[in-house]
Amino acid sequence: MSYPGYPQGGNNYPRQPYSGGGAPYPSNNAPQGGGVFPPSVGFSMNSPIYMPQPYPTSGSAYPPQAGAGYPSQGAGHPPQGGAGYPPQGGASGYPSHGGSSHSPHGGAGYPSHGGSHIAPQGGAGFPPHGGSHLPPQGGVGYPSHGGAYPPAPTGGAPPSSSPYPSNAGGAPPHGGHHHGGGYPQGHHAPSGHSNYYPNSTQHVAPFHKGTPTVVPAHPFDPRADAEVLRRAMKGFGTDEAAIINVLTRRTNVQRLQIIVEFKTMYGKDLISDLKSELSGNFENVIVAMMTPLPQYYAKELHRAISGIGTDEDILIEIMCTLSNSEIRTIRQAYHEHYRSSLESDLKGDSSGTFKRLMVSLCAAGRDESMVTDPHQARYDAQQLLRAGELQLGTDESTFNMILCQRNYAQLRLIFEEYQHLTGHDIEKAIKNEFSGNSENCLLSIVRAIKNKPAFFAKCLHKYMEGIGTEDKNLIRVIVTRSEIDMQEIKREYYTMYGKSLKDRLRDECSGDYKRCLYALIGEP
Repeated sequence: MSYPGYPQGGNNYPRQPYSGGGAPYPSNNAPQGGGVFPPSVGFSMNSPIYMPQPYPTSGSAYPPQAGAGYPSQGAGHPPQGGAGYPPQGGASGYPSHGGSSHSPHGGAGYPSHGGSHIAPQGGAGFPPHGGSHLPPQGGVGYPSHGGAYPPAPTGGAPPSSSPYPSNAGGAPPHGGHHHGGGYPQGHHAPSGHSNYYPNSTQHVAPFHKGTPTVVPAHPFDPRADAEVLRRAMKGFGTDEAAIINVLTRRTNVQRLQIIVEFKTMYGKDLISDLKSELSGNFENVIVAMMTPLPQYYAKELHRAISGIGTDEDILIEIMCTLSNSEIRTIRQAYHEHYRSSLESDLKGDSSGTFKRLMVSLCAAGRDESMVTDPHQARYDAQQLLRAGELQLGTDESTFNMILCQRNYAQLRLIFEEYQHLTGHDIEKAIKNEFSGNSENCLLSIVRAIKNKPAFFAKCLHKYMEGIGTEDKNLIRVIVTRSEIDMQEIKREYYTMYGKSLKDRLRDECSGDYKRCLYALIGEP
């Protein structure tokens, strides 16, 4: 029996809000083909297990162009062609909103095209399309719209006495903010964009996907992998080569499925067995690989904050390079594991400008639209120049606001305008105007935005230079970036230091630990 407005096929009916009884709906970030129940890998029911998924491989630009095949049509999304849904007026299964393209946030359906635009139940939701910009119901961590771009001063462009050329378009455009989209790299899914700079010339920057060295195994049989690992640890001695061969050729999501199969088949915890058989840095890298990414990042942040002193390098590396959705996921994992707010702990272990930068990044409210506007970029570059080099002292809040809020593509344009206005790179200005941790944080933001693989190549070099190796930091970068852009990082490392990453690891590491790192970076 069919009902009007409901899709046929069995699994696409609108979800009702989860009331807390029984098993919750699977996470929208879970891999296709089934997820992993958090308690089965040692975490509470509310713990996030998966990081937000990366961009789809189809298409070369973001947002999607016609026919680019984006986004993928999984369970919960309206099928192309409108099977079971009201006709959309075109070939696409997504509604047309008068020029503003919205990508789905969750598994729920889309608002109807006539009358009210009410957010569907159970989905992550996006802002209503008319009137007030209230946060969506059921959404997750949606940034408010009241303070993204501060209103321009009356008159807009700098006064005539300013040393800069005046803006051709008058006042810098502002207003009508709608957050969405995504970063050029990372474990996350885009969330659409809209006209961020109305009444001005806009451009949507293309999306460039990184090249991982660890990709999903296909075909993948977690039961067979569990059997191999069991044989490798059974009896006298351990077959480390078999462990490396299996685990370095599976993604983090697939390793979690192996953990569940191992426990189901043998009634034992795989990570505990691995710890009992391995030792040293080889144990550390294997455990890092087997830990759900949200929990792994949360533990690394806690390690940086806890104890005597604070390891600001870890905080800067993680907080300055992840997307909004990734940071929100890590915040949730941190709270579930430590029963403490990540923001509160960051505040307690930092101070001054650096503390404000950490709080801004932890808020996960950056514009991710990838929409650029040259007039706004020129205005922001002028604001940065006035806040620093053209006055006695520094207006840190201006640097904080622009560098922590503007989208990556827009910031690249701002950096170009700053170079054009001053004749030198913005990094020089930051070095002259800031010091200590705040300087390092701002420089890291700038460098990660300019070239993220080069930024991580520099991090790897730092962790291996000098006397001794910062193995835990080295492991974190290699384990997390191996599924994102390790090929680009290797290329940048060779360009910057004239030596391959493999050769450098050979100098710093040994034994099974070295062989495991080799496998993760795609080297024999």
